[in-house]
Amino acid sequence: MKIKNVLHSKSLTPYLFLAPFFIIFSIFMLYPILNSLFLSFTSAQGNTYNFIGLSNFKRVLADKIFWKSIMNVFLILAVQVPMMLFLGTVLANILNSNFLKFKGLFRLMIFLPVLVDLVTYSIVFSILFNENFGLINYALNTILHLSPIPWFSSPFWARILIIIALTWRWTGYNTVILLAGLQSIDNSLYESADIDGANAVTKLLHITLPLLTPILLFCGIISTIGTIQLFTEPQLLTVGGPDNATLTPIMYIYQYGFQSFKFGYASAVSYVITTIVFIISLIQIKLTNGGK
Repeated sequence: MKIKNVLHSKSLTPYLFLAPFFIIFSIFMLYPILNSLFLSFTSAQGNTYNFIGLSNFKRVLADKIFWKSIMNVFLILAVQVPMMLFLGTVLANILNSNFLKFKGLFRLMIFLPVLVDLVTYSIVFSILFNENFGLINYALNTILHLSPIPWFSSPFWARILIIIALTWRWTGYNTVILLAGLQSIDNSLYESADIDGANAVTKLLHITLPLLTPILLFCGIISTIGTIQLFTEPQLLTVGGPDNATLTPIMYIYQYGFQSFKFGYASAVSYVITTIVFIISLIQIKLTNGGK
């Protein structure tokens, strides 16, 4: 009888509904986070480990290959993220315009690359950009009479290939988010601007962009985090080469964690990357004044 009363107690009911979430979160999120934190202070390799303090972190910070992987993703995001946000903003404004017909169709077409499987589109890109038989080099040679571009054997062009692939896939995703932000702007602001004689550029600079800044900040942060976590495209397209030019921090972790089974060192790298992402996010928020 007491157990039945406890189960029917109003004060306990909310916790019973929340319990499944906290159980799943504890097993699949909290435990791995805490366990990896513990492993980062050990020499864990396979099933054996010894406590070694901060040695893993010192090794990470002194590893030139790790810092090259960081430099690689910063070079990629410094070009790709601003370009993608610019294209997303332009496309969102076009999709939000009154003169455009078949808006639903165009929105679907722009968003479709996000729905394509990562592995599938990486394989397609590897065929299209093949240095000897790819359609891109064939078109450049036939139409523009240019020499074949070494997409996979040149560090510079390998990075450009990754930037093109990322921009193709994720521009539509950010466009949809920015479009939602544009549609949340009150039309009366534009009507008032029209009455005052404002032109399109003035409305863009003084109404659209200021009110869209929080959305742009959000897209910028998630795109930066996504680029730092980059793995599939360079793994399948360039395998981190040539000469580690497209090696990313996540590929670096993969090599040590799942190829060499050095879980302690890989865990330490994970926490260093997490710290870097946290600092970058804080800087972005500070520079944009929290999107205000």
